[in-house]
Amino acid sequence: MLEAASLQADSNIGTRSPPMLSVRGLNSWYGESHVLHGIDLDVYPGEVVTLLGRNGAGKTTTLKAIMGIIKQRTGSIRYSDTETIHLRSRDIARQGIAICPEERAIFSRLTVLENLRLPPALRPGGLTETEIFELFPNLSERLTSPGTRLSGGEQQMLAIARILRTGAKTLLLDEPTEGLAPVIIEQIERTIFSLKQRGFTVVLVEQNFDFAVRIADRHYVIEQGKVVDMVDNATALADMNRIRSWLIA
Repeated sequence: MLEAASLQADSNIGTRSPPMLSVRGLNSWYGESHVLHGIDLDVYPGEVVTLLGRNGAGKTTTLKAIMGIIKQRTGSIRYSDTETIHLRSRDIARQGIAICPEERAIFSRLTVLENLRLPPALRPGGLTETEIFELFPNLSERLTSPGTRLSGGEQQMLAIARILRTGAKTLLLDEPTEGLAPVIIEQIERTIFSLKQRGFTVVLVEQNFDFAVRIADRHYVIEQGKVVDMVDNATALADMNRIRSWLIA
């Protein structure tokens, strides 16, 4: 099934530019526990790509391994023609990748504005505060509030806004809609569409399949630390049961 999907993807790629992010044979461990078993995936400039799968399949671990947060990793991770498998997280960030973790990491003793300004600009081209507040008008009304006094949806917006200042052009988003109300999910959806229009590349781990098919170009399905399927969004919409079958616990 994966081979057929890959052939279909190859035929669709045609004259597409080289991948922005290319992962080959990625293995990763937590101590003695071997979690990722040869992950292969490509993400092209301006794409929104989701990693789908059951809880514990290895989706979040894949993002952390790409970002260098997990030290025990082997294989190849090429970002914009630079091999990053042996780089430290801070050096990977300087290449133009940023991660927004599921836990959001909002600091309770800092205001919204202080949380927003906390990470340094690592590359030129980051969004200005004016541009950020156009994307997230809720934040501009809460600048002096403690970060953790925000609602869950506002904290998610702040977590995404914070990495947009750094100059990163590829965003790794871990469960951005987890626990959020439908109206906030719609706002996150609009934000991702806006980022795509601005030329950002987005890889996100997502359990909400209905959300995923509304925003993504392609989906990689991960099961037990391996990519078991790759489906473009048109195919996913035509055969949603195929994808759902991988997500049922």
